[in-house]
Amino acid sequence: MSTIAENRRARFDYHIEERFEAGIVLTGWEIKAIRAGQVQLGDGYVVIRDGELFLIGCRIDALRSASTHVRPEADRTKKLLMHKDEIRRLIGKVEQRGFTLVPLNLHYKGGRVKVEVALAKGKAAHDKRETEKKRDWEREKGRLMRHKVSSKPKA
Repeated sequence: MSTIAENRRARFDYHIEERFEAGIVLTGWEIKAIRAGQVQLGDGYVVIRDGELFLIGCRIDALRSASTHVRPEADRTKKLLMHKDEIRRLIGKVEQRGFTLVPLNLHYKGGRVKVEVALAKGKAAHDKRETEKKRDWEREKGRLMRHKVSSKPKA
């Protein structure tokens, strides 16, 4: 599985409960732009309409050479493909328990582009501060360990 784009902000803003993999309906120019790395997933979110999932806010910038005959729309709403029973289960959790569907990453699987979607709950401000403190401590701990190892006298 090779990652194309990642939504790092999602792990900071949400508690990730469950992960699902979904297919995505794309046009030809979008595939070419994705292969060239012209995709941003940071502002993306998933909505449910009429029993179907749609990815909104995923920006795919068109390549000039590949998109001469079409009018590319960078922020087009993209349909996600999942089994109906999975979608029904997600709808139940989103409506009853207050979960949100967030895209985590775009990746290739078997030559096709897939989206990893997470069932998530929003973090409160104090949770975000706690996450930041842990991250800073891990960084400082790594720095101290590297300094300790490099300052040992050689025998």
